[in-house]
Order: sequence, then structure tokens, then C-alpha cells
Amino acid sequence: MTPVSEVAEVAAVAAGDEPAFGVLVRRYRRELHVHCYRMLGSFTDAEDLVPETFLRAWRSRESFGGGSGFRAWLYRIATNACLDQLRRSARRVPALHSFAEVPWLQPYPDRLLDEIAAPEAEPDAVVVARETIELAFLAVIQVLPARQRAVLILRDVLAWPAAGTAETLGMSVAAVNSALQRARATLQDKLPSDRLEWAASDPTEQERALLAAFIDAHERADPAAAVAMMCEDIRVTMPPSPVCYDGRVQCTSLVEWAFGRGAMGDWRLLPTRANRLPAAASYVRRPGDTEYRAFKLDVIRIRGGAVAEITTFGGGLFAAFGLPSTL
Repeated sequence: MTPVSEVAEVAAVAAGDEPAFGVLVRRYRRELHVHCYRMLGSFTDAEDLVPETFLRAWRSRESFGGGSGFRAWLYRIATNACLDQLRRSARRVPALHSFAEVPWLQPYPDRLLDEIAAPEAEPDAVVVARETIELAFLAVIQVLPARQRAVLILRDVLAWPAAGTAETLGMSVAAVNSALQRARATLQDKLPSDRLEWAASDPTEQERALLAAFIDAHERADPAAAVAMMCEDIRVTMPPSPVCYDGRVQCTSLVEWAFGRGAMGDWRLLPTRANRLPAAASYVRRPGDTEYRAFKLDVIRIRGGAVAEITTFGGGLFAAFGLPSTL
């Protein structure tokens, strides 16, 4: 139920009260950012779309019908702003074999997701609940046509009714139901069969221990220790790079090159979390330098007590993770 105070704030906004509008939109900023992130797969693109959403909302404030639907109204505007962006960019993933085929994919800091984590009874709990913030989910839904993607997110992530989704997207209820059926079929085909076993959750002791071992192996530049914690079928990708390393043999060569004498320099790593998975932020001190500088972020998926997948991103989002640029 919408608080009485918010109903009053919405009425003030409709009357042109800009400070009241600022208060309201700040309340929903983070969850709208996550929504745009799901739609686009990019943290930085979502950063651009949230202020665009608020600008559109302010300019069209007179179109809001009043009552308790302000949150849904903002989601409607954000969704259509994302659809406009997708049309402009013409981004599509015709087939998905690995994250390497989604060059715009970026991680999302858990510390920001925690800003909107709520008790299950609250409407915004679903924004970060279950496995719908994982990189695998984000990558697979990039395969979907834009409207199918919007339907899936509104219906299955945010639990919107078909009628409300249809109104938001300018579709019929029948078209929404058809799009949802096709989107679900794609997810069932593309997502890993064991996905429910590694759904997003609080870090386990095993995850913390393995992340600590991962950090230790890297700081000691010990390729044998790094390889020993890998699954036989480990996969390493590095968006936006198109490279994909599959299996221990390929990944062993990669690690040996990275840790080779004088190849990169000295390493320091800090533990963090992204997309509800353990992650490590790497800093490198190159020969002749006096500081360790932000270099990369490894997001790690663990299966059966070993590292099953590493998705490596550049250091451009360290600030969003609350991490320094140098050590």
C-alpha cells in the first residue's frame, strides 16, 4: 500500500512542485537503475537512462493519473526509454555461446543492490530477488528481441499483470502472453540446466574460502594454485573482448602467461561481490611503478567447491564498487 505521505507528494508533483519530485524520484532511483540495467545489460548505459527517465517523467507529470500508481508510472517511462535506446543502438545477440558475444555486458555491485534489498513482503524485494540479477540471466535476455525482453522482465521479474504490461508496451494482452511464452522458451533453452542450484544467495563459507584462496594464488603469482581450484570445464571470458577460454588446458596457458616472470608486475586483490556472486578486484604494480593501479574485476561462479567460471571486466567501474583507483 502506498503511504499517505507519498500520495500527498505525488499531488504536489502534479501541481509543479519540483523539490517534491526530487524527493520522490530519489526513493525509486536505485530500483529503476537495476531495471534499466536488466533491459540494457550495461551499468553505464543504465546510468544514462535513469536521469532520462526522470526528465521524461517531469515533462509529462500532468499525464500521471494520480492515486497510488506513481512507482508503476515511473517503470513505464523507464521501460520505454530503454526500448528507445535499444532501437537507437540496434544491439542484438543473434546467438549466445558465451559472455564474449555480449561485449556491452557489465557487472553490478552488490553494495548498490543492497540499497533496495527488502523484506519479501515489500514490492521492491523482487527487484533483486532470486537469480534474475546473475550475469547468465542478463546475458541470455540480451538474445531476446527488445519487447520480448521487456515483457519477460515486467511479467516474470517484477510480477506485473498481463494487462498492466500490455498497457505499458502498447500491446494487446494476447500479444503479451505470446511474447512471454517465447521468451520463457528461450531462457529454458539457453540457461544452464543447473542454474537453480547456484541461484543468487548470501555468500557461503565455501565461497568465502575459495575467494580467499583465489586472491592468495594471484597475489603470490602461483599458477599451479590458481589452476588447482578450477573445474575441468572452467570458462573464462573478458567482455568486451571477444576471446573465450574453455577448459583447464586453455585457462592454464592464460594463467601461466599472466603470472610469468615480469609479464605484468606485482598483484594485490580486494574481495568484493557483483551480481550476487563473489568477485575479486585486481590491482597491478608494473615494473618501475610505485603504486598498485586498478586493473580488472573477476566475477567468479563456483560449482562443487571449485571455480566454474570467471568473467573478467576492466577496472572502469571500481568507483561504483566503492573501491579506490590505486593502492
